This record gives sequence, C-alpha cells and structure tokens, in this order.
Amino acid sequence: MLHKAHVAGLTMDPASNTPIIILKIEESGEMIPIWIGLLEATSIASALKDITFDRPMTHDLFRNFIDLQGLVISKIEVCDIRENTYYARIHFSSAEESFSMDARPSDAIALALRFDAPIYVDEKVVEKSVQVEEPVEIADDSEEGKKWADYLEKLSPEDFGKYKV
Repeated sequence: MLHKAHVAGLTMDPASNTPIIILKIEESGEMIPIWIGLLEATSIASALKDITFDRPMTHDLFRNFIDLQGLVISKIEVCDIRENTYYARIHFSSAEESFSMDARPSDAIALALRFDAPIYVDEKVVEKSVQVEEPVEIADDSEEGKKWADYLEKLSPEDFGKYKV
C-alpha cells in the first residue's frame, strides 16, 4: 500500500553533520527521515524556497531534458529500504507511454518538487524506517530554513567547483 507524503522539512544530523529530509505521511502524520547528500539537500531546499540560479543545476537540467522529451513525472515512490538504504522509483508518462526508473530518494524528491508531482511512501518503508518522535523544524520561515535560504541565495556556480567529493 502506498501512502501520500510531502516534504515536511530538512534538518541536519548532529552526530554525522549529514542532511536529513523529513517526509510526513499525510494520513497518519508519521515522519520518515532519510539521510541525503549535501548537494541533494541544496537542490531540494532551492526547490522548496523557489530559488533559481543563473545557470541550471543538475536537477533543473534534467527537468529541462524531460520537458524537451515531452514527458512528465506523474509520481515518485519511496518504495523500499534495505540495509538502511532507501530506494525510490520515478514514474514518467507521455502521450505514448508510461515507464518508471530506479532512483535515489533524494533525486526523486528533488525532481518531484520541480514537477509538482505527488510523493508516495510504501507501507514497508513506513514499517521499517526510524520514526521521528521529536518535533522537526519545518523548512519554512524557521531560523534553520532562513539559514538555508540565505546560504543558497549567496551561492554562485563557481562555489560548486571548489569542494572535493
């Protein structure tokens, strides 16, 4: 069974200093934390805050390519969790066909936000994932959200080339 969800916020894991995206299941209010990379968190935060850059970032470039191909993203699913790794599928459709592709949840969510596509979480993911029990700072006008927005607005394309991965 699939549960409709939305991005409730972004936060940082204080132990590992890793970004976490929080998905909130709409019917139950359960919160699903997914640890993601910094670049994906930046992409998600920029989509949530409607921040645009002079040059297209990776997810924006892929969105432009999808548009050129006459496709839309109809939905994304966070469909599995195995050995603490989350899996997702992006569902595409056009006038001629429908298909889906395997993706990291962070990439799928970043694209879903750009296409205003619904996000779903499979029941088995809800059952297996770590539940967030403490209040989560929502990515809106909170101090953390303002810090992300300020950070993103000051980034230039050159900033992305100076960090080693």
